[in-house]
Amino acid sequence: MSAPVPPEPVLKALFEGKVIPAHPLALTKQRKLDERRQRALTRYYCAAGAGGVAVAVHTTQFAIREATHGLFQPVIELAGKTMDECAQLHQRAFIKIGGICGPTAQAVTEAEMLQKHGYHIGMVSLSALKTAGVDALIEHCRTVADVVPIMGFYLQPAVGGRLLPVEFWRRFGEIENAVAVKIAPFNRYQTLDVVRGIAESGRAEQIALYTGNDDSIVTDLLTTYRIKANNTRVKLRIVGGLLGHWACWTRPAVLLLEECHRIVSTEATVPHELLTRAAEVTDANAAFFDVAHSFAGCIAGIHEVLVRQGLMAGRWCLDPKEDLSPGQKEEISRVYDAYPHLNDDAFVAKHLEEWLK
Repeated sequence: MSAPVPPEPVLKALFEGKVIPAHPLALTKQRKLDERRQRALTRYYCAAGAGGVAVAVHTTQFAIREATHGLFQPVIELAGKTMDECAQLHQRAFIKIGGICGPTAQAVTEAEMLQKHGYHIGMVSLSALKTAGVDALIEHCRTVADVVPIMGFYLQPAVGGRLLPVEFWRRFGEIENAVAVKIAPFNRYQTLDVVRGIAESGRAEQIALYTGNDDSIVTDLLTTYRIKANNTRVKLRIVGGLLGHWACWTRPAVLLLEECHRIVSTEATVPHELLTRAAEVTDANAAFFDVAHSFAGCIAGIHEVLVRQGLMAGRWCLDPKEDLSPGQKEEISRVYDAYPHLNDDAFVAKHLEEWLK
């Protein structure tokens, strides 16, 4: 039996293309869930104009699944309820996405948890199936899709992902309950593999493409692909982004995506200033995500920005050893100073108290 598709307003929003932040995990100094600030973060994203939130993904810390922490269900449940409240308050669809990890048995259990708490889409990580062939990977995805509609995820190998060929993406696109793909290999060639595979699946109009390429966010959002597939030319676009980078400075990200949509829809010439801003966004991301140290401080870097804005009380991670890398704090200060137009500190300051209620 096929899983139910997301509600029509959610699908419409998904295919229009939205800013979807990857939700961080707010902790107390004792490294316990800080429910007040966790809710405040979700409220911030909705108020900033994000079209949804992704929870239980890398930015939320995969360790929430460990028995010693026992945070997977509480985090999923809290975020789900808060997103529902936000959707009602703002009277618009809010896309609820949850991360799904592990071998098939674990993935199905997590998918069932997402469905129980009203999530619309499960984003499937294949990091646990490092040596599986394409047949096994597709069977895994199909099994999960029987429980909840799925979003594919091309995670860059540098942080635990694996190579996924065109054949995989072609066959993934053929899965009835596959509705989207997050493309995050940080690689132009592998990004094209996803686009080509989805074009060749014959379901390009039923699969929403989202960028996770932190090194090429703006370029991804401005590009129209023309792929020859099945004796016809198929046009595809990456319509939105699901990004840890958008877990902070979210309001300007929403305005940036709207600007990209206007340019593409009117077929206007891309302003040189926007290409300059693309480089600025990449530079900021390099500081937040600690590219200089192979992304070791990527979660703590996002936390550092949110601490400066008052949304988080500290940049504590579940692993006490996980923190900023040497020089990373200074790099974040540098991009803060260099690109003041990219932050939303004033917006956050204006609304912080109401989000923390």
